[in-house]
Amino acid sequence: MDTSESSTGPRTPKAEQDDGGPRGWRRLAMDTRPLRRPAYRRLWASTVVTAVGSQLTAVAVPKQIYDITGSSAWVGAAGLAGLLPLIVFALWGGAIADSMDRRTLLLLTNTGIAVTSLLFWVQAFVGLESVWTLMLLLALQQAFWGLNAPARSASIARLVPADELPAANALGSTVMQTGQIAGPLLAGALIPVIGLAELYLIDALALCVTVWAVYRLPALPPLTAAKAGSAGLRGVLEGFRYISGHAVLLLSFLADIVAMVLGMPRALFPQLASETYAPYGEGFALGLLFAAIPLGAVLGGLFSGTFSRARRHGWMVIGSVVVWGLAVAGSGLSGGLWLAVAFLALAGVADMVSMVFRGAILLSAATDEMRGRMQGVFTVVVAGGPRLADVLHGTAGSAFGPRTAVAGGGVLVVVVMLALAAAMPALRRYRV
Repeated sequence: MDTSESSTGPRTPKAEQDDGGPRGWRRLAMDTRPLRRPAYRRLWASTVVTAVGSQLTAVAVPKQIYDITGSSAWVGAAGLAGLLPLIVFALWGGAIADSMDRRTLLLLTNTGIAVTSLLFWVQAFVGLESVWTLMLLLALQQAFWGLNAPARSASIARLVPADELPAANALGSTVMQTGQIAGPLLAGALIPVIGLAELYLIDALALCVTVWAVYRLPALPPLTAAKAGSAGLRGVLEGFRYISGHAVLLLSFLADIVAMVLGMPRALFPQLASETYAPYGEGFALGLLFAAIPLGAVLGGLFSGTFSRARRHGWMVIGSVVVWGLAVAGSGLSGGLWLAVAFLALAGVADMVSMVFRGAILLSAATDEMRGRMQGVFTVVVAGGPRLADVLHGTAGSAFGPRTAVAGGGVLVVVVMLALAAAMPALRRYRV
């Protein structure tokens, strides 16, 4: 780790550094130390507002496309239309975030996302009913999001000290996971009352709050002079070369790829609900299966005080990925719905721990001039891994049955992760 980077974030006042930390139950509860810092608090508060608002649009777009076409294939095509710009612009956005003031980039991109949400509302309000317009707007929105996400994540290391990075990541991840639960539920309740178009408008208004919060952040210019061409293809390639030369960063990405590609079973949930858990009611079983992992992740975030102060970040990543694999395997071996849901919730807790410490490693092990590009690659891995898993698990489920595919995927996660940890000791040795 480059210890010189710790000087770039605010120091913890001596009065705040107690000898044993919080006592009793407070050691188990979420670590909220980063919220004492006004700049981080503003960034986090903006995430609270948009976590739900963005999910309203995430529900409204496929619903509107299905209403227009009556085809799930078009809904799937829209997902692809959003994924490709996200990948391209997340990689490019990471390079841009390393070459300009990140606050300025956040202002521009959040404004772009807000304008796109407003255009979503306009097309729905006037009754345009054009699938191609929706897909174009979705591609534009995801492009702005791809430019925004690396700058937002990379900024955290400039707003909190290194020892609070896991806590800051836990706070942000918990909010996003909560939004993924509350947003769709709220959308489902609001559509019959106010209509689909207004969901877009609510998201646009929420983004105005985000723009104001970002405006109040301090300037976040590059700490070193940006190299010529660093915001273009050359800068993106430099980011990949940097990853290849730093084993701990490479392993942090590989850990997520292993966990998500081999072990994310969501593509098999409909088949499990229809066949294995049909006696519980197909719709009821499907809802529980999809909700279990994010619910577990939120639970893990609420009790992040149990792990956010750990120093051996590498072992926390290895351990959490192994627990994820074991929990997924357990859900596949479970004949009863409630036991399967319990295992998936445990997997969600493990996923939260993994997210927290992988994010902390990316922010602490990389130098500031590379953090944007690391977060760009992170965004691509997080977005692409589960989609690759859908293809892999869907194929395996058709060939071997859903429970065998889920259990086998979980076992593979454990085997591959332990093999990586044994073969490449950099992650095992990493600590702060």
